Amino acid sequence: MDRDLLPHLPIIVAVARRRGFAAAAASLGMSPSSVSHSVRLVEERLGTPLFARTTRSVRLTEAGRVLVEGAGPALQDLAERLEHVRAIKGRPSGLLRINAPSIALPMVVTALVCEMAARFPSVRVEISVDNAIADIVADGFDAGIRLGEMIAEDMVTVRLTPSFKAIIVAAPAYLATHGRPENIADLRRHNCIALRRIRSGGLYAWELHENGRDIAIESPGSIIVDDALYARELALAGIGLAYIFEPLVRADIAAGQLTPVLARAAIEEPGLFLYFPRRAALAPKLRAFIDTAKAVTGAPSRAGLRATVGSAS
Repeated sequence: MDRDLLPHLPIIVAVARRRGFAAAAASLGMSPSSVSHSVRLVEERLGTPLFARTTRSVRLTEAGRVLVEGAGPALQDLAERLEHVRAIKGRPSGLLRINAPSIALPMVVTALVCEMAARFPSVRVEISVDNAIADIVADGFDAGIRLGEMIAEDMVTVRLTPSFKAIIVAAPAYLATHGRPENIADLRRHNCIALRRIRSGGLYAWELHENGRDIAIESPGSIIVDDALYARELALAGIGLAYIFEPLVRADIAAGQLTPVLARAAIEEPGLFLYFPRRAALAPKLRAFIDTAKAVTGAPSRAGLRATVGSAS
């Protein structure tokens, strides 16, 4: 083994995962020139390019993919073992990377991060806001947060919120001008704010309940966004109807700034969950985050593969 290359491997993996030299440098606390030097040194020592570079993108070559697929898990395993050793002598430490959609921030993430900072200041928590469905293992995250129905069965899950409804809301001024829809068919006459799926590029169908069955309808309207929180802002501005999770607009409804419509058509969503591979649960920094989640939600500890935190409803 060429021991001189070992210190540079985490840099190679960071460039691959961050898909760029500048982003990798920022995550590592290094200058982009230092990152470039490390990559160039490894490529020269191995005698083959690891990245194909253009002015707009950085992607792995076949040789780079082979190296990263082998080095990435090995480095992660080593980092976790070192964290275990440190935790034996003291408190959990290290960088904890969490991938979460924007809707999770006001619903649960902010409270968790604040409590985590108070309980475990030696753990640096990085929240990557991502409204697509990420591959947390391939992208180097310790854990992700998503709706329960979006999580692969082989992941360990921890419940972060109770279940909640997906509802339709509008500003009173919009309803005064355009009228209130009385049934699902009436939605065709309204400006329904559409939500773009980031990964597939398609539009998110509004899932509703009618006559004992679930149906999905297209959202006709003049505006398309890719963030549900911005759909809320547009609804507050009186632009049209927004399809959104009830906790995100609970305060707006209480203040009379938004009004639910077609309440009987609302469906129940399973709630938000923290999820991660089984082996990741051994990391002290992630265990600290899970313990913090239990404290914030006030739930007792539960065991099992599909573990839960918080009360389900």
